[in-house]
Amino acid sequence: MSNILIIKHGSLGDIAQASGAIQDISENHKNDQIFLLTTKTYFDLFKKNPFIHEVILDKRLPRYNLIYLYFLMRELKKHNFSKVFDLQNSSRTSFYKNILFPKADKIVWSSSVTTLPTDKNKEEFDKISVLERFDYQLKKSGINTSNTLKPDFIWASTDISEIKNFYKLNKYILLFPFCSPHLTIKKWPYYNNLIKLISDKYGDEYKIVIAPGPSEINEAKNIEALSLLDNGRALDISQLTSLIKESSFVVANDTGPAHIAAHVGVKGLTLFGKHTTAYKVSIERENFRAIEVSDLNNLSAEKVFERLNNLL
Repeated sequence: MSNILIIKHGSLGDIAQASGAIQDISENHKNDQIFLLTTKTYFDLFKKNPFIHEVILDKRLPRYNLIYLYFLMRELKKHNFSKVFDLQNSSRTSFYKNILFPKADKIVWSSSVTTLPTDKNKEEFDKISVLERFDYQLKKSGINTSNTLKPDFIWASTDISEIKNFYKLNKYILLFPFCSPHLTIKKWPYYNNLIKLISDKYGDEYKIVIAPGPSEINEAKNIEALSLLDNGRALDISQLTSLIKESSFVVANDTGPAHIAAHVGVKGLTLFGKHTTAYKVSIERENFRAIEVSDLNNLSAEKVFERLNNLL
């Protein structure tokens, strides 16, 4: 039996996308112990993943913090990993490789760099969709991939019956009108207009709800929908996953919750401006579709409602 390390630091959408790759790595190493290195935000979440045996915390302190770096490397080395799957593919994880396995090829350290196609440079390779890059990386590393291109994030869900009973939720449409403060280019501005169109059409058939994150609770007051909290606190990732999975429909900006929705099989729409494409981030699924425009400010609520109405 060998020890296998997977590295995945984040973000939330990336965690959902990597679920299929993690499953494939585990199923190809049934007799081995699977470890995962991640950040504090996802440490407890990954403990629920049935394909991981042990989770290791990376505080991701600055690289010049030599004391922290020494203890992290010592922790990793003690497990004597026979193979590392770098699913983060960042400059930080490349730095870790240079310390742990400086001369390793794709047999020992699987990353987008060690498995890079001979006819492409890293910049060209990164233009391929996220899931296709994972699939190529794992196949070149000897992994049979049957789940990488169709990740399933349902493992992250939990029981939210108390929350649903408290808010009297039965059939509901879930909206995610928020985005990171530094990524306002992803923010569609007409959610209140959409809410009115839904209410006019469906009346009380669906409740319209939002689930703000910790930094979005005040902003949520500007959205004319039922704001869901757990005793005054934002839902955790597992609660959020269940809320999404049990919804009738989701409309979201291109954020983490949209990627969760895509990979739990729920019906929904995500809205893209010029910041990227739905193809590149691998978000469209059978039930979850995208609207892509050059400027989200020019995407009308009527157009979004028309797609919602057709898909619902």
